This record gives sequence, C-alpha cells and structure tokens, in this order.
Amino acid sequence: MLTIHAAPLVLPVGAAAVVDGAVAVDGDRIAALGPYEAVAAAHPAARIRRWPGLIAPGLRQDGARELLTRCYHPDPREADELGELPLWGEDFERIAVTMDATRRAGSVRRGLQRMLRHGTTHVAGPFGADDPALRTAVARSGLVVQAAPSPAPVREGVPDLDPFAAGGDLARTAGAPLTVGGRADLAVFDVPDEAALYGDGPRPCVATVLAGRLVHRAR
Repeated sequence: MLTIHAAPLVLPVGAAAVVDGAVAVDGDRIAALGPYEAVAAAHPAARIRRWPGLIAPGLRQDGARELLTRCYHPDPREADELGELPLWGEDFERIAVTMDATRRAGSVRRGLQRMLRHGTTHVAGPFGADDPALRTAVARSGLVVQAAPSPAPVREGVPDLDPFAAGGDLARTAGAPLTVGGRADLAVFDVPDEAALYGDGPRPCVATVLAGRLVHRAR
C-alpha cells in the first residue's frame, strides 16, 4: 500500500525545504515529494501518516564500526546492573574478557536496533571479511553500508549513537537526499526547524523509515 508521510516541514537536502510537506512511499521507493495537498490529491487512496516536526533523509552513522565492535549494548534485562547506554573503554574491556559469540551477536543486534532509534539508515563501512559475523548482522539489518567520508572525521570521547554528535550539518550527515524514485529512507524529528537538529538541545527521533518500512516509532 502506498503511504504518505506528512509533516510541517520536509527537508529533502539538495532541494528547497517544503512547508506542510509530504513524502509518498510506494514499496521501498519515493513515489512523490512536495506540498501535502498536492501529494495527497495525486494519491487519494494512500494511507496517511502524520508526524510532528520535520521529515529528513535517513542519517549516516560514521562511528558504526566503533559502536558495534568497541562498545557493549546491554540487554534490557541487564539494565539494573549495566544501565541502558553503550559501555565502552574499561567497562567494555571488563565484559569483553568473558564475552562469547552469542553475547557479542546480541550486543551487535541491539546496537543496530538502537541506531534506528536515532534516525540512522546508513552506516559508514567497510565491514570486511575480517569479521564475517559483523558483516552478516549489518547486512541483515537492512542498513545501507557506505564508504566513510573523506577525510574521515576525528572522533574523540565516548562513541555516540546520535549521528549529529560528531558535528556536521544535515547535508553532510544525511545518507542520501530525498528524491522521487530514490530509496525511501526517512528520519522524523520532533523539532521545529533544521537549526534545532544541531547543538546540545534535544532532537527526539519519532520515526525511522528504512527502505519504506517503519522500523522505529517513538511511543
């Protein structure tokens, strides 16, 4: 079924922002993009999903390899003991000493799922033959693997699931612009404008659409 995702603002990247905009998704592709009234009129039978804030392209997580190989993502059942945030540094090393393949695979799956909650649809690779289990997990997630940007960003401190944490604007952080005929990878943020995506303020991701599928929706 064709679905129209509508929001007060759509930021395609590489094209003008659309106030009261919409993105029509058919399968894994973008079928239309523009003002809501025009998109809805052209697709009267479409299902409508209305979102607060803005619709942007899905984001690229440049620190994906670090987040998946140098962090442990606790199971919810471990939250009382380990918390909910990725563990790295000495905390990761302490767990890694006794981590078997099953526990590591679970951490990787949870890390990938938690990336989706931050609007991530693309990850910077490569994930090569040196780690086939990791490569397989990333492939099964449906996330798009892209080459790391050049020059590679300098990352310091705690690896962060938020793609904007490393700095950079939407044009740099987006996996790919929203275009008609392009893959339907969207991120929806409950913020009033693009400027609110940057800085230290909250930028709640309320939905992530990966190849046309709604894979994250905030409660």
